[in-house]
Amino acid sequence: MNRWVRLIAAVTAMVMNGNMQYAWTLFVSPMIKETGWKLSEVQWAFTLYIFLGTVAMPVCGWMIDRIGPRAFMSIAGLLCGVGWAAMGSVTSLKMLYVMYAIAGFGTAFGYGCAVSVAVKWFPDKRGLCSGICVAGYGAGATIFNPIFAYLIHQFDYRATFLYTGIASGIIMILAAQFLQNPTSEEASALPKPPVKAKVRRHTEEFNSVEMLSKYQFYVLYVAMLMIGIGGLMTTAQLGPVAKSMGIGAATLTIALSMNPLANGASRVFWGWVSDHIGREQTMFLAFTLQAIFLAGVFTVGKNSPTLFIINMALVYFTWGELYTLFPAAQADIFGAKHSASNYSFLYTTKALASVIAGGLAATLFEKTGTWTTAFYGSAVLAFCAALLAIVIRKMPFPKKLNADEPMANAAVSEAS
Repeated sequence: MNRWVRLIAAVTAMVMNGNMQYAWTLFVSPMIKETGWKLSEVQWAFTLYIFLGTVAMPVCGWMIDRIGPRAFMSIAGLLCGVGWAAMGSVTSLKMLYVMYAIAGFGTAFGYGCAVSVAVKWFPDKRGLCSGICVAGYGAGATIFNPIFAYLIHQFDYRATFLYTGIASGIIMILAAQFLQNPTSEEASALPKPPVKAKVRRHTEEFNSVEMLSKYQFYVLYVAMLMIGIGGLMTTAQLGPVAKSMGIGAATLTIALSMNPLANGASRVFWGWVSDHIGREQTMFLAFTLQAIFLAGVFTVGKNSPTLFIINMALVYFTWGELYTLFPAAQADIFGAKHSASNYSFLYTTKALASVIAGGLAATLFEKTGTWTTAFYGSAVLAFCAALLAIVIRKMPFPKKLNADEPMANAAVSEAS
């Protein structure tokens, strides 16, 4: 089967997967209005969804590398469909947390499968194709958020959870049937990266145990954690933020349509850029811009509805690429053979970021009455991540414990 067909199937599954994160903010206000729950209580559900799903990723990644993505994506579709649909019938916060957590486990399964497909089938276009894959996760909401909003308005949020959960689960299970890891023969026949590419790539393969013993992993981990907070906070809190700024419903609706489009475009665009100028240079540029635009939400964005929409779109355009750049970077540094398992450990940064971006950010707003502290703090962290990109560029490749001498390719551009 053509590798592009597998990529399309992975992207399709990712679109359904991503809706469960990026449509969440549409349900927050109707849920609070009907149930009387506090904003922070509801947003802890978002934190648990992200946190529990991402901490499950290492186990998922280990299994994907061994039994393949087809079974795992099928299970992912079942968990996402059941968890999301069941949120329409919950009557307590505890049940809300449980059902959204189930969907979170499904998201982890599906995300790991899809990214693994892109990284393993496209060594020659690793940045671009991993970008296309994760763009489905971020950009699908451009199409589906208006549908979610219409269904909530036409029916209610409970019925919308039910209908969209069932549909998403079925589509993910169907897409799963097209997913498979390349055999050793297929992998050896895949196109190789251009010899003159400016991306550093290691020729050694590290499994997760070996990777976790290397300091290079922890530098990547801290950088990904710092850049992840601002975008996740914007995703979870956009509705409440707009309300606190006096932004009208029409403006918010436009932003909710534009933001996923910018998010998806960022993953493809910056992935493509990184294939040409290098991962680390791309990180520095994108993360610096992210810091500027996060700070601009309450400086430039507050001046008019149009500037609010533009600034928010730019926040997403300079944030979403972390889910392209970091899986590509870890495969460049530690090899692609164990990429699903290795990236799953790096992806757990999303769990830690969600704690700050979800429940803690909402609690901070309830205590201070403003979102400025959270946004300015996130801007500072984004700039620190940009500085760490310089460190990542300068650090040598890790060596195997049995390596005799520093490898010749450890400090030069790759040829494989």
